[in-house]
Amino acid sequence: MTSTPSMTSTTAKAATNSPVAPYPAGPGTTRLERMPVRVYPGSAAASAAAAREIAVLIRARAAEGRRAVLGLATGSTPQGVYEELVRLHREEGLSFANVVSFNLDEYWPMNPEALQSYRRFMREYLFDLVDIDPANAHLPDGTIAREQVSDFCRRYEARIREAGGIDIQLLGVGRTGHIGFNEPGSARDSRTRLITLDRVTRADAASDFFGERNVPRTAMTMGVGTILDARRILLLAFGEHKAGIIRRAVEGDITPTVAASFLQQHTDASVLLDPASAAELTRFKTPWLLAPIRDSGLTWDESMTRRAVIWLATTVKKPILKLTDEDYNEHGLQELLADRGEAYDINIEVFRGLQRTITGWPGGKPAGAAASAGRAGAIASPRHDDAAAGRFPKRVVVFSPHPDDDVISMGGTFIRLCDQEHEVHVAYQTSGNIAVWDDSALRHVDFLREFAQAFPQLGREFAERLEERIEAFIAAKAPGQVDTPELQKVKGLIRRSEARAGAKYSGVKPENIHFLDLPFYETGRVRKKPIGEEDIRITMDLLDRVGPDQVYAAGDLSDPHGTHRVCLAVVVKAMERLADRPWMKSCEFWLYRGAWQEWEPHQIEMAVPLAPDEVVRKRIAIFKHESQKDTALFPGPSDPREFWQRAEDRNRQTARLYDKLGLAEYEAIEGFVRWRPGFA
Repeated sequence: MTSTPSMTSTTAKAATNSPVAPYPAGPGTTRLERMPVRVYPGSAAASAAAAREIAVLIRARAAEGRRAVLGLATGSTPQGVYEELVRLHREEGLSFANVVSFNLDEYWPMNPEALQSYRRFMREYLFDLVDIDPANAHLPDGTIAREQVSDFCRRYEARIREAGGIDIQLLGVGRTGHIGFNEPGSARDSRTRLITLDRVTRADAASDFFGERNVPRTAMTMGVGTILDARRILLLAFGEHKAGIIRRAVEGDITPTVAASFLQQHTDASVLLDPASAAELTRFKTPWLLAPIRDSGLTWDESMTRRAVIWLATTVKKPILKLTDEDYNEHGLQELLADRGEAYDINIEVFRGLQRTITGWPGGKPAGAAASAGRAGAIASPRHDDAAAGRFPKRVVVFSPHPDDDVISMGGTFIRLCDQEHEVHVAYQTSGNIAVWDDSALRHVDFLREFAQAFPQLGREFAERLEERIEAFIAAKAPGQVDTPELQKVKGLIRRSEARAGAKYSGVKPENIHFLDLPFYETGRVRKKPIGEEDIRITMDLLDRVGPDQVYAAGDLSDPHGTHRVCLAVVVKAMERLADRPWMKSCEFWLYRGAWQEWEPHQIEMAVPLAPDEVVRKRIAIFKHESQKDTALFPGPSDPREFWQRAEDRNRQTARLYDKLGLAEYEAIEGFVRWRPGFA
């Protein structure tokens, strides 16, 4: 699908000879891309490729008796690179004894032991896990006095020069296009300095600091010029929320407004992406505008044809069935006409394909049921009719990363499955206990029924002492401080009671409500542990007990806190290990979205329409999550709407788009796609 542009460095060439190589592509696909881009099947493969390239450099320099100088980044994006480097150290003997490192940035002021400290991050994810000499690991110092910052930054630049310059610089990219903390407006020749953080950057960091008001307003960062001095640069980006800025950085003009665009001027910089972050690049979004599809190694299959026709219909603002040969010819789709026939035939094919996605029976219909039965005024998809040839009602498991994602993202379908008498189980994968305001915990501290279950010794005197301890802790609590185990338990019980209320309202039987409390989440911090065997075992046990015909899981890989991505990976690993189970032979695995974005219409494989009263029922189910109502603790970046508003707006927008394409008009639609490799 994509090409691997030529790279000058030996290490870069070695990295492409990896077990998981980038997608291939034909001529013409990189015409608009102004720096080399490699797109991998997933973030893990991209991270492993970056780690292997770094390992090649370290070993080559060690063989020469020289030092390898690395520029390192922090955050969720490079975390996978560090995990792979640690694995290479432990399992393949990669030594960091000859490594000198310089980190990009650090908040200022910042205590090095604070949870949000980049120094602490590097220790936890790399430095303390390999044999690097601590004296060779350099980071900006967030503890120095303001009047000393300028001198420190000059010395930092001098240390990089004394080390011989950076061999490989690892980068992530922010939604504003910043690399390091080089915010919009940073000059091309800027050097290490103190900078005031952009509002969007502070909003994106709010979750780490338990509120935007706690995020430092300034940070020390290497400058753009410092970064460009590196001999080799690897920029990584993952997730749909990075797709727009990646397109601007790779295909747009070089501008201080997008600091990452300056990488176009580097002689040996590469961008490593997953499919989600590459989605807005022209070669993926509208590849027919670059070169003949077949010359690019692609084909006008059903998926490509649907994408092109929907794009054409929205571009010319016509329903699909009204598109003409002239519309195709005038908008770069002559090849599609030549390959597939007249516009009329193509229109009918795509229209019927979209029509087949619509179903009022997401779990399938009972044998002999009329197409218009029950709520399904919607056209019933033959695909789902065929699925009903097996057991009815179906056994369904809905995995919800947080205790409210089920009703936020697929609440209408969730209620529909229950109304149609399927055996619906909901599995809340994490406790969600960090996302509860302290004052909400104080209001619930006397909630005796739940406390009696959590604390068998509970009595009046004990409850009073417990309340006093919690009140005292909250009164003295520092921003971002980890809650005590008692307070974490209280907040977890709040989320449980809300989830139980929402699920019961939706129609789930109490015995089918499961709280998995996956261990990876239980750190009391926004930053979580890697997936462990216990996470997978817990998930496997539930699946094996239920033996589902359908599984639903969150596909919101743009979740800014990363929990959705990890939770999906746990479900995928569990189902892969259960592949030999009889129930797996016919089990459907669907992905929903809604918390952070919606599926594009060309991606949707099942569209469940909602009537106006069903939209209201979904809203009420979301309202059961009172601790997340009005102002959620972690609402996500740059979207002031409440979660129920976001979900309704997205569902209505999907319905409006179906209507504009000439399909039936509905109040709202929830979209789903089948899981396939590469989503996690």
